[in-house]
Amino acid sequence: MLPLSPFAKPLSRRFVPAVALVLLAGCAAPIPNGISDPHEAQNRAVHRGNIALDRTVVRPAAMAYGRTVPGPVRTGIGNFASNLALPGAVINSLLQLRPGDAAQNTTRFLVNSTIGMGGLLDPATPMGAARIDTGFGETLHVWGVAEGSYIELPLLGPSTGRDALGSIVDIVLSPTTTLPRPEQREGAAGVAVLSRLGTRYERSNLIDSLLYESADSYAQTRQTYLENRRFNLRRGAEPDYFDPYEDPYEDPAAQ
Repeated sequence: MLPLSPFAKPLSRRFVPAVALVLLAGCAAPIPNGISDPHEAQNRAVHRGNIALDRTVVRPAAMAYGRTVPGPVRTGIGNFASNLALPGAVINSLLQLRPGDAAQNTTRFLVNSTIGMGGLLDPATPMGAARIDTGFGETLHVWGVAEGSYIELPLLGPSTGRDALGSIVDIVLSPTTTLPRPEQREGAAGVAVLSRLGTRYERSNLIDSLLYESADSYAQTRQTYLENRRFNLRRGAEPDYFDPYEDPYEDPAAQ
């Protein structure tokens, strides 16, 4: 077995039953083209709450963080947070029966954790070991679990039934939860928060346009999320069907 890191060993024992399940699972779930949003009224209420939280807390904190912390420091924090998440990506790649992805992320973790000064630097990418993003939501997709309905989660934002479950599993089974001391776990959580603030700052123009300048920010957020998520799950494969006249603001319940 690939050397995963000290974090992954205890986690791997938790996934032994899951490995047996994936061997019995069928093909990956089909990727839908339309939108299933039977809980739109509740989702829109959550969306309004998320916008209010972004306007009053998240965006101001991200702007303050981005304007006071130098770019190289923000990059280092983002690299460190990304490196901490790699063991989980390795485990999910193994559960998806993608050993090549697991090997690449393992190589990346080992390189960045050593000569990359614990992950602050990213020498692995120019060496050909770019990060392969994955999580338990994609694992469920590979196992044949359907996408489910669109959901907007408080604070976490757009998701689907399948990805919401995947996010919970990713959080519960994060390798950082196995760190021995509370201050280490709190430090890892703090790094993750700072990394998210850095991302919010760097993408402020795109996010502000989506949330505050769209005619219907909920419908546009939903459309953008589903298109990006399905594109990533296809991993470069062409969709079975594309409707160039699809209206992102159309109410799917009216169809």
